[in-house]
Amino acid sequence: MTSVDDGQRWPPVAHEEHPWVSTTGDYGSRRERRLTAGPYRAAVPPFIANRTISLNGELQALTEEAATELTRFDAEVGHITAPFASILLRTESASSSEIENLTSGARQIALAELGEHASRNARLIVGNVRAMQAALELSDRIDADAILQMHRALLEHGDPNIAGRWRQQQVWIGGGSLAPHTAQFVPPHHDRVPELIDDLTAFANRVDVPVVAQIAVAHAQFETIHPFPDGNGRVGRALIQAMLRGGQLARSVAVPVSAGLLHDTATYFQALDEYRSGNLEPIMRSIAEASFAAIANGRTLVRDLETVRADWHTRVTARRDAAVHRLADLLLRQPVVESKLVTSTLGVTGANAQIAIDRLVDAGILTQITDGRRNRIWQAKDVVRVLDEFAARAKRRRE
Repeated sequence: MTSVDDGQRWPPVAHEEHPWVSTTGDYGSRRERRLTAGPYRAAVPPFIANRTISLNGELQALTEEAATELTRFDAEVGHITAPFASILLRTESASSSEIENLTSGARQIALAELGEHASRNARLIVGNVRAMQAALELSDRIDADAILQMHRALLEHGDPNIAGRWRQQQVWIGGGSLAPHTAQFVPPHHDRVPELIDDLTAFANRVDVPVVAQIAVAHAQFETIHPFPDGNGRVGRALIQAMLRGGQLARSVAVPVSAGLLHDTATYFQALDEYRSGNLEPIMRSIAEASFAAIANGRTLVRDLETVRADWHTRVTARRDAAVHRLADLLLRQPVVESKLVTSTLGVTGANAQIAIDRLVDAGILTQITDGRRNRIWQAKDVVRVLDEFAARAKRRRE
């Protein structure tokens, strides 16, 4: 049992009525029009800035163990010289997007990062990479403006009209697009969003709450407020990364917690519903268990990439500081490249960039994936394979 204040349950969301004026006219069946007539009820989340969280012994031990393992993983990966931080950030972004049914393979995501032709989902995932990066950069000051900046980074290229702005209309989850009356959940009226966000960020900046428990509650409260027309889930999971960094559990890398949540999204969404009913325990368990799964999958990813890099070393003989070795390191974080990127990143001439690329092609490390001699693009198939295997493991349900 999770208790707050004087042993009472965490307050569930209340509700209030609002008038509804249909904008769809006579669209829909007579039954649908009847169901969506009249006022609707929107959630009124409790303010949480000063509420006390008291965990039972078993739940406290679980969240403390998760915090310990997160810190240990961050230390392990942070001390490895290979550029795994970028890869982990991308995998976290891809997994968070997949929770929203936005899926794409590693090759398409890498192409989107190059600005080359890629699927819409891949471009959206790259937007999520930017949002996650913004979350990490803003982790020392989690406030309303920081959350708006995360949202702007997420959607500025895909939907600039709403990027970085609180919603100005009622939204709802499930129940069709006609009206909120039959929705699974109706977040608070948009007039309440700014005050609720200020209260949430005050809670998120407290230093007297165990970090994993604090992250779980802040994330659930954010999803309950649902402050944007679109992108709430992805920004809410970016907030998790910001709080992991701010809480000093993950100072070096983005731990792919969303990959852990992908193991069982039904339980994750049910935990968010339970939170709205006043039960904190499920979302705390969900975030803690997702952390363990993320760490296990992340360790496998790092081990697989180290194996790939070691194999590459046996295939290429050159000075340690040679461009070809630096290109190999680049491929670990950007497995699809073109000559211009190699030139600018390595700080070499175009001719020397091409020499390094050709050496890795000859070694079987790079493969050209475009036709002809102009605007050529190459991929490191071993890295693409490892990243796709990571994604497949993330989707696999635990038995």
